[in-house]
Amino acid sequence: MNKQFFHRRAVTSLLCAAGLLLGAHSQAQNAWIVGQSAPLSGSNAVFGQDIRDGAQAYFKMINTQGGVAGAPVELLTLDDQNQRKIAGENTGKLLQTKGLVALFGYGSATLSLDAMPQAEKAGVLFYAPFSGANPVRKASPVVYTLRASYGDELEKMLAFWTSLGLKQVVVVHYDDEVGVQNLGVVTDYLVRQGKTPKAFALQRNAGIDAARMNALMALKPEVIINTVLSGPAADISKQLTARGLYVPMSSLSFVGAQQYIDAAGEAGAGASISQVVPNTSASLPIIRECGKALQDAGVKKAMNSTHLEACIGAKVLTEAMRRSKRPGDAKALLAALRNLGTYDVGGYTVQYGPEQNHGSKYVELAMVTRNGRLRN
Repeated sequence: MNKQFFHRRAVTSLLCAAGLLLGAHSQAQNAWIVGQSAPLSGSNAVFGQDIRDGAQAYFKMINTQGGVAGAPVELLTLDDQNQRKIAGENTGKLLQTKGLVALFGYGSATLSLDAMPQAEKAGVLFYAPFSGANPVRKASPVVYTLRASYGDELEKMLAFWTSLGLKQVVVVHYDDEVGVQNLGVVTDYLVRQGKTPKAFALQRNAGIDAARMNALMALKPEVIINTVLSGPAADISKQLTARGLYVPMSSLSFVGAQQYIDAAGEAGAGASISQVVPNTSASLPIIRECGKALQDAGVKKAMNSTHLEACIGAKVLTEAMRRSKRPGDAKALLAALRNLGTYDVGGYTVQYGPEQNHGSKYVELAMVTRNGRLRN
């Protein structure tokens, strides 16, 4: 079975490189085929690679145990370069793969915008996008999330800062549909307290140069709320440090904690980041299980929260496969996930039902230490 499995993956890779339809000759009844579009190159490549590696490691572990219902799990990942248009095009290709049972682990709400309608039209599960933004939380018969919402995250961090008497909040956000919605969540929360944040908009995939930093500081922030990726968030931290300034800063989990820590270096110390999965240093069965899966898969870097979230998502999806018992049947898998109920993956619990599309509300705030670790 393993020889056949790896041969089919090699053939599929060649088809992808040639720009042809995926899996034209896949034997649907012999595999659980999961499609993914992720930023494997471009401005968010490390994040995308970690998403892929965390899920792939878990599926590889399952395959060494005989797969699910006697069939291997195949993760087909296409590179979208962190571009919405490409993610949409990748989705169209993946949905033409014979035997595809789910789309999984897209890198952001923006990368999901053109994918979700296609999944809904095809009746295929769209599971665990790496976002808590409003677009992925709208009512849908096929879109199911794993993590807490950005509203959950922002309320926790804003409650902390406002309790310290800090008033002037500046929200760094992208100047697109999702970024503006994230700004709206912060605004709604602060308006209820009689406060109004200031906004600082960035183009997606753009950094922050000295001129843009001057514009940010002209807003006189008492606290900065980041709703952007690790690159620009790290740029802000580095430039603050270079100018001898300190402004309290919190980032959504969207930033990618380890990716931010690596990019910011020493300048990242003191920043807080919301976490939607447990700290990877915690003593929990799921952390030990995912850590071993990554190690056995040959991933050299230490497990981070992105790896862990992807691994947890892969485990939940695998459990739905076990319950559906029908490799290649997308409708059976969707029904199994929809009726999963409460499921403890090993210290982290999700809950799904016909009226419950969002698995978890888990949020913790963690601070980056001087030695580049996260401390809750």
